[in-house]
Amino acid sequence: MDLQQQARQWLETAVAEARAGLAEGGIPIGAALYGADGTLLGRGRNRRVQDGDPSMHAETAAFRAAGRQRSYRGTTMVTTLSPCWYCSGLVRQFGISRVVIGEAETFHGGHDWLAGHGVEVVLLDDTACVAMMRDFIEEHPALWSEDIGDE
Repeated sequence: MDLQQQARQWLETAVAEARAGLAEGGIPIGAALYGADGTLLGRGRNRRVQDGDPSMHAETAAFRAAGRQRSYRGTTMVTTLSPCWYCSGLVRQFGISRVVIGEAETFHGGHDWLAGHGVEVVLLDDTACVAMMRDFIEEHPALWSEDIGDE
């Protein structure tokens, strides 16, 4: 299986998390952290609304669910949406080697910065991820502005 096929398969986990978050009344962003051998280490979704915790972004939830790892070298963070600066910092801080992004059309986060600092970035331009975020932003513009710190 080539990287694009693997990335699309991994994205399904993140999309399932995003849909679960939306069903809970939250922001539909999902993520998963995979080990160098392709093992799912952790998965999560944006839970800012559900938990009342502004730091509980999808990538943070997946990272926390993975638990302590000796090293994050060789791991892949998969996310339905380009990671914000906060989550991009998490990737860089812990040396996560690759980020797979469902889409960056509705929000262009820090993935260019990550690429410039040696993180492999795989942008899938997934139409389902774009549609899910576009619909959410249209229906909940104030909540979206709050989530990205654009109030």
